[in-house]
Amino acid sequence: MMNAYFIAGTDVAVGKTHVLTALLRDLKQRGVAAMGCKPVSCGDRKELRAMREAAGAPTLSLERINPLYLRTAADPRMGAEFERKPVSIPTLVESTQSLAAQYDTLLVEGVGGWETPLCPGKTMADLAASLGFPVLLVVSNRQGAVSQALMVVRAIRERGLECRGIILNQQAEEWDTAAVTNRAMLEEYTGLPVLAELIYGDDELDSGLILNWGLLKSHQI
Repeated sequence: MMNAYFIAGTDVAVGKTHVLTALLRDLKQRGVAAMGCKPVSCGDRKELRAMREAAGAPTLSLERINPLYLRTAADPRMGAEFERKPVSIPTLVESTQSLAAQYDTLLVEGVGGWETPLCPGKTMADLAASLGFPVLLVVSNRQGAVSQALMVVRAIRERGLECRGIILNQQAEEWDTAAVTNRAMLEEYTGLPVLAELIYGDDELDSGLILNWGLLKSHQI
């Protein structure tokens, strides 16, 4: 059975790629054949190149890890309409599963937040549900993080998916009360473990701790 995970975020720009590439670097150091992919990307492809480099596969085709590329810096739904490109969830699922079959571990990054519009009547959550991979939720360590995380965790579970845990990402150099207390509040209110807490400027994660979720029990809100 493939070892694949969906990396989701509570919002745009919370650090999903930062987390994914940190995990890939650690997996590579452990000798694990791992790759990251982003089925849909908008804007530039800088993040895709970072994934490829972190996995140690600089020659792998960008189209292989990013089958649907939209130059328009907007939600995929609008970008696809502007560029007249069809968005097919079954096709994206097929290409992702094909890539997963070639590696020991595949980390799949979503676009924007959990319900970012993808195509008419569908959002990124529909793609995640079609893939069926367990979810790792990246949360920016700032005021409002607990409320956002609670809503997303509930939405993940409503899709019949398992949210395995949270990675808390400190994106500001200065700490405020929310940043200091969010970890405990997140664990209390979601019932999920905060598997890692990245401080500002940190780019190292222990993939063995984060991805070894088999013994953790899921809790319901």
